[in-house]
Amino acid sequence: MDRREFTTLLPALLAGVAALPGKAEGATLPMLESGVFKPGPVSHGAIPKRASRRYAMGMLKAGDIRLEIHETTQEVGAPHEPIESHLHSEIWLVREGTVELTVNGKAQRLNAGEMGLCVAGDKHYIQNVGDTPATYFVVTVGPAE
Repeated sequence: MDRREFTTLLPALLAGVAALPGKAEGATLPMLESGVFKPGPVSHGAIPKRASRRYAMGMLKAGDIRLEIHETTQEVGAPHEPIESHLHSEIWLVREGTVELTVNGKAQRLNAGEMGLCVAGDKHYIQNVGDTPATYFVVTVGPAE
């Protein structure tokens, strides 16, 4: 890339960087400390047949990194969550049941004891495809959003 191409690209690059979340959003989250985290109360969100309990959410000392850990249970026949992509990466640790993790249109099954990963920017959703409730832990790591 020569200087002329770079100067043509620079305004778009700066606009993209300006759209990224800044430290101010992360400033409202607590700084996480080492310790033991107990689950919070059960929360039923907007998606039917699904409940979650948060263990921790906050900022890590090592840079502008947000960490969230929660446990979700999906009942049999629960509709899948919206197809999304994020600035953070997500890790799923299946505790019981069978789920299907779809990343960028490719579906893969995860059974109890298995782990799935979706890196930042990939479009994804997870759905219970078994005949029993599915429970899994979700760990998200990335910038404050």
